[in-house]
Amino acid sequence: MPRKVDHEDRRNRIAEAVCLLADEHGLEGVTLRDVAARAQVSMGAVQRCFRSKEEMLVFTLGNIGERITERARARLVRSPAQSAATALGHAVTEAALLREEHHAEARVWLAFVAQAAVSRPLADTLKVSYAALQQAFTRLIREAGEGAGRTAPLDPQREASTLLALADGLTTHVLIGRLTSQEAQDLLHAHLTGLWERHVLPG
Repeated sequence: MPRKVDHEDRRNRIAEAVCLLADEHGLEGVTLRDVAARAQVSMGAVQRCFRSKEEMLVFTLGNIGERITERARARLVRSPAQSAATALGHAVTEAALLREEHHAEARVWLAFVAQAAVSRPLADTLKVSYAALQQAFTRLIREAGEGAGRTAPLDPQREASTLLALADGLTTHVLIGRLTSQEAQDLLHAHLTGLWERHVLPG
């Protein structure tokens, strides 16, 4: 009997090949032929999984976004006893891809962000990923604010949007060598410390 093909596993393998090629050559260097070779599948297999290169890129971007979001959530699950403020710091650090082992993923993510400026499907996919992260950040900011007295109004959604923008900016500055990973993490920590000092009374 012919071997049953796990299409989801194949799609994920193809997405991983896209990431490897994008990290090496940028998205302009990603071709269906090279992806097939890197994923060790035939061109026909790639075309059966994805009707076009754009569809393949959209799937890959969604795959990356899910990985980043799940890592951020996993940090919260691993340390359920930590404060919401501490949990938020860990989650944002994961989303910013600041650690050395995530720099390849960060390069690919930013390549997709740049391409999304001229691709509506990629832009829509990015919005979904950012919305998931913003939801998690908003919840943690609200919990942290409710856990102490406030000295000034706190808008959790606005602060979450600010954190997302800061995370992306720090990612860029680390990748071009303007900041080290540690310097970026220190800036992020300083921002979060300032947020609680502005809005929350000492416990």
